Amino acid sequence: MNAKELNSALEAILFASGEPLEIIRIAEVLECDSEQVESIAVNLSNKLEESGSGLCLKKLGDKLQLCSKQEYAPLIREILDLKRNTPLSGAAFEVLAVIAYNQPVTKSFVEQVRGVDCSGVIATLCQRGLIEEKGRLELPGRPLIYGTTAHFLRSFCVSDLSELPPLPEKSEEQLQKALVEPREAPDKKNTPETVVLSTEDLISEEEDTVFNEDFT
Repeated sequence: MNAKELNSALEAILFASGEPLEIIRIAEVLECDSEQVESIAVNLSNKLEESGSGLCLKKLGDKLQLCSKQEYAPLIREILDLKRNTPLSGAAFEVLAVIAYNQPVTKSFVEQVRGVDCSGVIATLCQRGLIEEKGRLELPGRPLIYGTTAHFLRSFCVSDLSELPPLPEKSEEQLQKALVEPREAPDKKNTPETVVLSTEDLISEEEDTVFNEDFT
């Protein structure tokens, strides 16, 4: 296929899918390399923007998705009778921040950082499609590890995790304080695994808050 045909083929594939597709998978189907697919995606994105289309092309990590533009969301909700999602709670944003900046992580790591049981919050974030199971650690009990999804990137208008706002640098005083001060113990009924953290693994309360301030 020539460049014009590849451009049209990519548009058709993404439109029909509706979900994010891996670039490497698209390359296999179009019988070209990943770099060429990315180049075609840039051309398609520019074409949609220049034509004033109601659609836009999003790059979500190693995936591509054809989406409707944000300004048309109210009309789409109305025509499809879609209800707005309930906003995330503060606790959910905190857990999401811990996972986003440290992934992949276990539930016990998140609980060790926050000092409370996070089972319900993690389940909610999985249901919302913002995080997902990424596998298991090869440790006793083989605990699940979690990471963010393409839906997370789309929801926070970033194409890659590197675009997340940087965390403030931790001072030595903050690290020592975090190591010495006791944290609230999780619910005894759901006592998480014990995880030994180094100073590099600890996230201060100030850092947890950054995510909330930038995305709420």
